[in-house]
Amino acid sequence: MSRGRLITIEGIDGAGKTTLAQGLATELLRRGIDVHLLREPGGVRVAERVRELVKDPELRIGARAEALLYAAARAQLLEETLEPLLSAGAWVLLDRFVDSSLAYQGAGRQLGVDRVREINEFATGGLRPDRTLLLVLDPALGRERSRTRAGLVDRLERETDEFFARINSAYLELQAAEPERIRQIDAGQHPETVLAQTLAELSDLL
Repeated sequence: MSRGRLITIEGIDGAGKTTLAQGLATELLRRGIDVHLLREPGGVRVAERVRELVKDPELRIGARAEALLYAAARAQLLEETLEPLLSAGAWVLLDRFVDSSLAYQGAGRQLGVDRVREINEFATGGLRPDRTLLLVLDPALGRERSRTRAGLVDRLERETDEFFARINSAYLELQAAEPERIRQIDAGQHPETVLAQTLAELSDLL
């Protein structure tokens, strides 16, 4: 049995990652692909507990502790669910992965991209996505979209414009460094157009 594919979806808050993931999962299922949709942090009980912690606006979590919590949740997801699915030949659509930590904690929290990368090399055993879809959107528009969503504003969403500007710049630098793996998608387009462009960027894997 051939190994499955890991497709990760990245971008700032409000870029439309969840909408794309759901649409892409539906399209892949229609094509007869065994596909599973997961999110980070989350996907398994331990990681969902970590998600509650890092998003809780009432908690103060230091930058290094935050980076380690994300890496720990990632390690648990990989061991418990992600690696078994890939080994069984399934495709996994993962809403966020290591690139999120590089952008949010490495650049946004200013811990350093290389330092955060080292933590995550250990957490993932060096697992690399087969393809990463980077939804690119103006940070101001992303923040506006996030504010219109139902529910409380979480701990990260309360950060400054400068924080999200650093994240956006980091994502673009990561894409420039690995253009074959990381494909840019204009998230300002209609969702159907975003999905069509995404399928085009995955055509060599389908």
